Amino acid sequence: MAHPRSQGRSGPSQRQLRVGELIRRRLSDVLMRGDVHDPDLNRLSLTVGEVRTSPDLKVATAFVLPLGGRGQDEALALLDRNRAELRRQVAKGLELKFAPELRFRIDESFDRMDETRRLLAQPDVRRDTED
Repeated sequence: MAHPRSQGRSGPSQRQLRVGELIRRRLSDVLMRGDVHDPDLNRLSLTVGEVRTSPDLKVATAFVLPLGGRGQDEALALLDRNRAELRRQVAKGLELKFAPELRFRIDESFDRMDETRRLLAQPDVRRDTED
């Protein structure tokens, strides 16, 4: 029988959020320090905007964006190529039962924020939102 709290629950649990943030910080540190033995990856400046974990914490999806937004396909390819080493490096700094499998996606939240700002700046919308 399912736990009563899990019925109708939407969104991640507090534990998923906490572990996702720990993984995000650790992954950011690893990438910033250049702990991976791949000069191609180390020359990139990547922003890790968010990490979402699966309910069992065995899969972590990192949303990344290269500095300036250029070279997204190359960045994903390099991260995928170094996935195993990144997983080991991230797991070193965390006290989790299992090292989560890392998956990488491009962070599109910055594009959505720009679009939202553009929409809010339109005269019709500004008129409706002002007192």
